[in-house]
Amino acid sequence: MKLLYQQMLAFFAVIITLVLVFGALFLNFTSDMVYKNTWTQLEGYSDSLMSESMVLKTADSKTEFNLNLNNLRNAESILKTQNVRFTIYTKKSKIIYPYNAVQDNITKEQWAQLEKGEVVHRTPHANRQLKTDMKAISMTDILKPYFYNGKLYAVISVGASVSNIQANMNQMTRNLVIAFIVSVIAGIILSYLLARYSVSRINRLRRATRMVADGNFDVHIESRHRDEIDDLAQDFDGMVSSLKESEKEIKRQEDRRRQFMADAAHEMRTPLTTINGLLEGLAYDAIPEESKGKSIELMRSETKRLIRLVNENLDYEKIRTNQITLAPSTFDSVVVINNIVEQLTKKSVEANDQIELSVPKSLMVFADYDRFVQVIFNITQNAIQFTESGTIHISAERGYHESIFRITDSGIGMTEDQLKNIWERYYKADPSRKNTKYGESGLGLSIVHQLMQLHNGKVEVVSSEGKGTTFMLTFPDQDESLLINN
Repeated sequence: MKLLYQQMLAFFAVIITLVLVFGALFLNFTSDMVYKNTWTQLEGYSDSLMSESMVLKTADSKTEFNLNLNNLRNAESILKTQNVRFTIYTKKSKIIYPYNAVQDNITKEQWAQLEKGEVVHRTPHANRQLKTDMKAISMTDILKPYFYNGKLYAVISVGASVSNIQANMNQMTRNLVIAFIVSVIAGIILSYLLARYSVSRINRLRRATRMVADGNFDVHIESRHRDEIDDLAQDFDGMVSSLKESEKEIKRQEDRRRQFMADAAHEMRTPLTTINGLLEGLAYDAIPEESKGKSIELMRSETKRLIRLVNENLDYEKIRTNQITLAPSTFDSVVVINNIVEQLTKKSVEANDQIELSVPKSLMVFADYDRFVQVIFNITQNAIQFTESGTIHISAERGYHESIFRITDSGIGMTEDQLKNIWERYYKADPSRKNTKYGESGLGLSIVHQLMQLHNGKVEVVSSEGKGTTFMLTFPDQDESLLINN
């Protein structure tokens, strides 16, 4: 069953239930009120009969009732036209008016109530019927006691036909039935409108969901924060925004991957072509004997380039997928920095760069030895690649429960947009330059960023275009690192 009909049935059931409950309560309340009003009226008739038609006399220490028969007959004639009958008792089984009245069935319990001074109200019953013109009229009556000197001397029973009451009740019932039918029709219409409104809001979400499934992320659903459906719409908008950003990121990464593949193919083609040419020259003795050593050295250099390119990709994937396990230890970072500077001196000389050191005699650092070397080496090498005839300054100092390293160059620097993307894989600060001087894969800084995260350290970059770049690396001490991990 569709949600529209489910909602419609739910609203309709609530409306009809309320109508039925209120209708039943109204009928019951009205019936009680009609009978109470009738009984109050009958008590008034009883009091009038007692005051105008009955006189209590005392003679010779005896108390007797004197009936004013004329008044009683006149009252009887008037009340008869209203289907009201009355009977006067002096004792439970003694009727003094009318003389030919049929003995009524007053129970012992009712008579006991009368002796206590209580008025007895009796609802219609088959045993209390007045036969007139060969017809039995159902009656409701009251029994009201009267006392003299604390003694019960008379009980007046005044009864009225319930036909008028029933007629009124039947008319009200018919009116309620009509009202019920109108309520059913109105309930169906109202239920449909309410259900349609609720379902239309859900259908709006369904249409938006289909659009997103078809790849359209330019979807916005207005939310007025009225209820849970509006909250769902707001969450849906948040989801669409996240998907849109994810799509942009995926596209950006895919563009960079394609660029990387093109760069990698370009970088690999050159050394492979060189190696292949040299091998063919050696195979066919086309290279002079005195040049063979230089050719072999060139092949070794080109082979190392290919190995570095492959290793950088393998390292990044291992780090990204948590396949690398660090083995941190405490060692002297100054020794490591001096070794790295010694390894890169040749490259710096080729770029006409000068490396300056501002380090203490000893500075202990808590890190994985090999990965620490890789981080400092990558950043220093990156500084040399982007600096021509400049200075690379390396400093180290002790911080608060941490070791801090700064590598500053006076190279080409970076723009704000480039700074935002330097940690992205396959990204190059200057993609227009394809030679190895400006990086082979665009993965070096991505690897640095991932390794610093594994060390629970921080890496911060300050740069401006044409004014150089500064990398600040912070390695926490052993206790601080354990605290962060826990």
